[in-house]
Amino acid sequence: MDWLQAAKERQDELIQELQELVQINSVLDEDTITTEVPFGDGPLQALEWLLAKGQNKGLQTKNVDNYAGHIEMGSGEELLGILCHVDVVPVGDEADWTYPPFSGTVADGKLYARGAIDDKGPTIAAWMAMKLVKEAGIPLEKRVRMIIGTDEETGFRCVDHYFKQEEMPTIGFAPDADFPLINAEKGIAELVFSQNKIGDATKEQLLLFNAGKRPNMVPDFAKATIQHVSESFEQNFQTFLSKNQLDGSLLMEDSRYIITIKGKAAHAMEPEKGVNAAVYLAAFLQQELTTEASKQFVDFIAHVFYQDHYGHQLALQFEDAMSGKTTLNPGIVSYDVHKGGSLVISMRYSVSYPFDEKITAAQRLTVEKGFSLDIQDDSKPHYVSEDDPFIQTLAAIYRRQTGDRETPLLSTGGGTYARVMKKGVAFGMLFPGEPDVAHRADEFVVVENLVKAAAIYAEAIVELAGKK
Repeated sequence: MDWLQAAKERQDELIQELQELVQINSVLDEDTITTEVPFGDGPLQALEWLLAKGQNKGLQTKNVDNYAGHIEMGSGEELLGILCHVDVVPVGDEADWTYPPFSGTVADGKLYARGAIDDKGPTIAAWMAMKLVKEAGIPLEKRVRMIIGTDEETGFRCVDHYFKQEEMPTIGFAPDADFPLINAEKGIAELVFSQNKIGDATKEQLLLFNAGKRPNMVPDFAKATIQHVSESFEQNFQTFLSKNQLDGSLLMEDSRYIITIKGKAAHAMEPEKGVNAAVYLAAFLQQELTTEASKQFVDFIAHVFYQDHYGHQLALQFEDAMSGKTTLNPGIVSYDVHKGGSLVISMRYSVSYPFDEKITAAQRLTVEKGFSLDIQDDSKPHYVSEDDPFIQTLAAIYRRQTGDRETPLLSTGGGTYARVMKKGVAFGMLFPGEPDVAHRADEFVVVENLVKAAAIYAEAIVELAGKK
């Protein structure tokens, strides 16, 4: 069966369905969360949309308490899982987008939208693969189940709930990363640094500081309220912006300055590809502030995170051959003169990271700087040996479909649903050499690659679940 040709013939359908899905704003919506709607209206709407597609094709579907759901075909005792998610991260500043982020605009061979590559595009490619296999009438000796989550970007609560009630796939893949495949996923820890000092609002220079909405995104905007600054403050700020090629603003309001810096969003697994507005704003204020609590807050940020994504100042740095360097992203940064400061950090740590030893050392160093360090969440690393027959099968399918014999198997700092499976890996759909635009403005998927991924996933279904 020529799966690539079959997928090409369905390209218009692929685009149409992806446009319908990305036009649903499925960002976690705190305002519409209820007991029955755990993550808000948008994620549930996206889940229901995809389950309805499965029902229309005569496949078995199930909604598990509006947390997650599945579409299933085939028969047999064993279960092949394809784990996808339909929630997305916030869009950031819409002014940074060339096309509306929930439009699904197609231009120059690309479809632009929040979720286009993370993870709605890959989800639709996998859904098309299931349809192609079903319509080809190929007999299956395993059940094939697309499991659809709605809270991947904010904590995996969806699949945690799902697997309390539903069976774990025997084997599976998450089309939510890179080809050829990712058999090593770093650990993901959420660290919270809390400042212990409270300032005097009449004397402190820094009154408010806010940046970031999610730990897993590099903040692209930071804002602070300042008072009692030097006469050269405005000129120094303009010099700092020019030197660092940044945009920012400075306004006087009731004898206080409102100061902002604009950065560049990126995924927390690759913080070096973004420009962290919070860190740059702190680096500037470090030169200007002298009052105790204010100075301590910006000193800590600038000293630990300015031009260093790897945690050297807190002895958190580490790398291994399997998964590369440990990285840290200050994703949510806040300060209130009446409450002190806090930073929520997404740390992506190497597979062989000596976690307890490193964190204990970092806690000691953090206390010396006037902060405390707590672990808010920790998802352990996930690794499947490249010698495993399951890994070898998927890698061979990718190489047959693409002719790429050179690209090695990969590791990632991103966390996919693969880590919740006993034997699971991330399998595409970003191809070698493509820029990773997940979590950024102007996120897109290349239409040609969407088609190619559908073909790869179709062959994978047949190879892993078809009758031998």
